[in-house]
Amino acid sequence: MLNRLIILALFFCITACSHRYYVVRHGEKATPPPGNADLKEDPNLSAAGTERARALLQRLQEAKITRVYSTATVRTESTAAPVATYFNLPIRKYGKVDSAFIRSLRSLKENVLVVGHSNTVDDIVNGLVPSANMTDLPETEYDNLYIIKKRGHRYMLQKAKYGQPSEQY
Repeated sequence: MLNRLIILALFFCITACSHRYYVVRHGEKATPPPGNADLKEDPNLSAAGTERARALLQRLQEAKITRVYSTATVRTESTAAPVATYFNLPIRKYGKVDSAFIRSLRSLKENVLVVGHSNTVDDIVNGLVPSANMTDLPETEYDNLYIIKKRGHRYMLQKAKYGQPSEQY
């Protein structure tokens, strides 16, 4: 009888245990001054982008994030920094969004923030939730928060917003 209870308890824990991936695009970019090629290629966040990074922290303070991923650009790192600092975590760099990166994310059993770009957020979400069928984000959208919940072997996508609404052109 005790063995059956232990097996039942383990089964319940395995199927009930879940974690989440939070995927966002970096905050709004600053307009670089004319003639500065370096800032044009890798711009800082604008004031609105900095505020969005703070709003992301407010949104995720209760999420118990244990890993933070960002590309090696100023705007993605600056978006991830408030969350990483709050949870006392390093920002882990990733490069190409390929099957190896998606496999590494899928292997995690913890709550993760991934900060990407307008043309990579969809690849990350689609890699984690193949039924999502997302396409590149419009250049004007910064307020999307994609929450992927893994429960057992299922991945469920929830689309949310955070911070001030993006300006629509």
